[in-house]
Amino acid sequence: MENLKFTELKISGDILKAISDMGFEETTPIQTSTIPPLLEGKDVNGQAQTGTGKTLAFGIPILEKIDAKKKEIQALIMCPTRELAIQVAEEMKRLIKYKRGIFTLPVYGGQPIGRQLAALQRGVQVVIGTPGRIIDHINRGSIRFDKVKMVVLDEADRMLDMGFVDDITEILKKVPKERQTMFFSATMPKAFLDLTRKFQKDPVHIRVAHETLTVPAIEQFYVDVRSSGKLDVLANLIDFNNIKLSLVFCNTKRQVDDIVDALQARGYAVEGLHGDLKQASRDRVMGKFRRGAIEILVATDVAARGLDIENVEAVFNFDVPQDEDAYVHRIGRTGRAGKTGKAYTFVVGNEIYKLKDIQRYAKTKINRAKIPSTRDLEDIRRNQIIERVKKTIDEGKLDHYMDLAETIVSDDYAAMDIAAALLKLMTAGAPEKEDVDEDDLNNTGAVPGRVRLFINIGKENGLLAPDFVKFIEKEGGISAGEIFRVSLHDRFSFFEVPLEKAREVIKKIKGKELKGIRIFISPAMKR
Repeated sequence: MENLKFTELKISGDILKAISDMGFEETTPIQTSTIPPLLEGKDVNGQAQTGTGKTLAFGIPILEKIDAKKKEIQALIMCPTRELAIQVAEEMKRLIKYKRGIFTLPVYGGQPIGRQLAALQRGVQVVIGTPGRIIDHINRGSIRFDKVKMVVLDEADRMLDMGFVDDITEILKKVPKERQTMFFSATMPKAFLDLTRKFQKDPVHIRVAHETLTVPAIEQFYVDVRSSGKLDVLANLIDFNNIKLSLVFCNTKRQVDDIVDALQARGYAVEGLHGDLKQASRDRVMGKFRRGAIEILVATDVAARGLDIENVEAVFNFDVPQDEDAYVHRIGRTGRAGKTGKAYTFVVGNEIYKLKDIQRYAKTKINRAKIPSTRDLEDIRRNQIIERVKKTIDEGKLDHYMDLAETIVSDDYAAMDIAAALLKLMTAGAPEKEDVDEDDLNNTGAVPGRVRLFINIGKENGLLAPDFVKFIEKEGGISAGEIFRVSLHDRFSFFEVPLEKAREVIKKIKGKELKGIRIFISPAMKR
């Protein structure tokens, strides 16, 4: 079944707005198959792994049916662990961002029960909890399920493995028989099937089929990393492997924008691709990526659908994909036309379990990657310089430069000092790609007749607006009166100039230094 835009489903505007804020653009396979029958009130028996988007699959239909005027428990979601209960509760809270009067409550062991009792007394419509703590509340009389009309068993096979079958049975007997029941499980053991036969009515059976990996030329790696360290690791891997063309995948369009800004601030030629871009902007970005005018393309899954570009050397999963099939699609963007490629997946904490699911279903092996150190990067750059110098010597045609070198030597400078000085000048930075076309200048979000420019320096570098304007004025060959809408951010800045002056300003400023930072400047990307 083909995935859908959330707007194609019968979902209220409040929920759609919350989904948009979360950055999701389209349904995952389990959501595509599950949401429509659940909205119709049918029981569902779904086979799907963790990380496939199950919470939205059952959370959206539940919230659409909650009566906010009634302060009574109308939906019960059972989870095997406190961690999953918390995760589901957080996702549900994001979904009700614009739904007034709906309250959810996670109940699990390890949290003071007094806090849960106080919340229950105030009134909640959705309870998310572990079987043991739910039974505890039932025995205390603090929870009543006589008004419940929807029940979810999330990761039911894990709950059965953990010995919760009797607790689950007892809880389900406390819920009215006239209800909608949703069971989700990665596997379908006999005990699970017995539960479905006993507690569901004519359920719709949904199984999300998994694709197999068909790109053996791709080397696959994962990197253990903290969320805050992802950007540094990404930059180091690109630099260490000297990757000229790469794709970076994110789960949300907000993440795409954040990464584009951060990488531009570090001087990389990068742009983003997601569902909010108009077709003309999308075509412009893709054209630049195909001809190598940008070295990194950051995208969401939906924006990269149908993307077929040769010579992509590496794919980076900045976020672990939401399902196994998405992983297969993502990494298949490299290693094309018989070429080899690399795929790196950044894993934070418990996401390692999602990665194991991916390995199992894609029938592939993903090896742990070594993160290059600062010393590794220095060695790489040093060796690259040495090779460039040797190649230049071997190519010859140095007569003109020999005369220049002799002139400096005759001024009483040692040959070794001269060589070192020239190497210092040489490593001040590689030349930037020249690629400022008319579309780039006309799609920056500036008012007509002006161009909004991005520059990779900001307040964290000690930059102040007066100094910034003076720098642009002096180095860009432009008067202060032609510099508009200066906007300083932490690690980058924006300003506008007249359209007819934009190319000249970019050409003159690119590669200059300000506050010890080598400047990267380009037309801003219209948001």
